[in-house]
Amino acid sequence: MLDDLNLIQNRDPSDALAVAGNESLQAGFDVNIWNGENDGRPIENVVIAGMGGSALAAELVKIWLKAELNIPFEILRSYDIPAYVGANTLFIASSYSGNTEETLSALEQAESKGAQLGIIAAGGQLIDIAGSYKIAHVSLPGNLQPRMAVIYNLCALIGLLANFGVTDLSKLDEIRATVDWLNSESDKWVKEVPADNNYAKKLALQAVGKTPVFYGGNLTAPVAYKWKISWNENAKNVAFWNEYSEFNHNEFLGWTSHPIEKPFVVFDIISNLEHPQILKRFEVSDRLLSGMRPKAITINLAGDILIEQMLWGSILADFVSIYVAILNNVDPTPVYLIEKLKRELV
Repeated sequence: MLDDLNLIQNRDPSDALAVAGNESLQAGFDVNIWNGENDGRPIENVVIAGMGGSALAAELVKIWLKAELNIPFEILRSYDIPAYVGANTLFIASSYSGNTEETLSALEQAESKGAQLGIIAAGGQLIDIAGSYKIAHVSLPGNLQPRMAVIYNLCALIGLLANFGVTDLSKLDEIRATVDWLNSESDKWVKEVPADNNYAKKLALQAVGKTPVFYGGNLTAPVAYKWKISWNENAKNVAFWNEYSEFNHNEFLGWTSHPIEKPFVVFDIISNLEHPQILKRFEVSDRLLSGMRPKAITINLAGDILIEQMLWGSILADFVSIYVAILNNVDPTPVYLIEKLKRELV
């Protein structure tokens, strides 16, 4: 079925597969900081406000730069901000649409407490606010689903962090250096490549009809979360995620009881850069749970450095989940129920 190009065209009318195929090019995004001037006050903590795919870039940055960040770095998914936000906080509001109500509420509160402000959006109210109040911001290219603009968002976030002295622009160069390699990797997953030689199609065929559970380690937890998001919004399937070693302290036992026939598919998302004990936990846990849950399908992230692995895994997540959508006979692009919910909340 996944080698039938006519069927794919009918079930993917907005060509989400082409969008996934171009995600590698986002790594070359030329970040332009508007209203970047600031008073140079010391930044003592960073808070990134965002929801769903608009928060995912911050999750990637928090893990990628954790050995370098020497100040607290929090990701806020709420209407209300922490009490510690103040004049020495860098508060960045990230919403692809620019209209996410939780993020707008948090930004208003952060402004009232005198925080240093930044904005990342493709349009909407956030861009209007940024222009009206001369707030440092990055305007993202439009007409994408937020979950498929994560690399744009990542570049923008690094640019803003560098603008305020939290990191430096060499990190953008590291992202840009991945473009050609990611593009060549993505070419292996496009619809024209037959399933026998297409890793993304193979994974989709293994997973269709089941509820996926994605497990990451300390380094790959944000990638596991990305797979969960893509599965929810592209394939329109419930999916779950967790990370090692937290998994071993609770959820591990959850697999040992009923029902015996569990309608799940388990994916272990692994980096060879992970702590050796985390890698051992993946292996030992799968062995001890043999017969109690499906044997895990291991996804070894390609790439020599962590940012390569993160971006490779994120793009693959979109390809696989889009192929599952095609197998499910659902359009992978729109998120009608989310849009209806937003309208009813007004």
